[in-house]
Amino acid sequence: MHFEIYAGNIARAKKFYQDVFGWKIERSEGSMEYWNITTGKEDETGIDGGLMKRQGMEPKADTPISTYICTIGVQDIDEYLIRIQKHGGKITMEKKPISGVGWYAYCLDTERNIFGIMQQDPRVR
Repeated sequence: MHFEIYAGNIARAKKFYQDVFGWKIERSEGSMEYWNITTGKEDETGIDGGLMKRQGMEPKADTPISTYICTIGVQDIDEYLIRIQKHGGKITMEKKPISGVGWYAYCLDTERNIFGIMQQDPRVR
């Protein structure tokens, strides 16, 4: 239904997700600093979410942060692994096959949140 990404630096996180995945991220009206994320066109299957300031203490530098992992579907996993690194993200687990499903990898965004990417391909063995 919905996902949220927490960030120590909203502008940096916004730029990362817009540059890598082409998401539309706009400030929500209201008293709270909250950004609405649109991941695709209205007629496309998908899920939209939000971006908000991380509450509480910032963890130590280079420490991954994760409460759970959201996985983003991509058409070409190799292209997105390059894009992620180009825009300041890191690969934490290289591309791996899931037999009959496709390819997946885990990454860190600029805010040290762990996320997955997956390219569907039922021919993968």
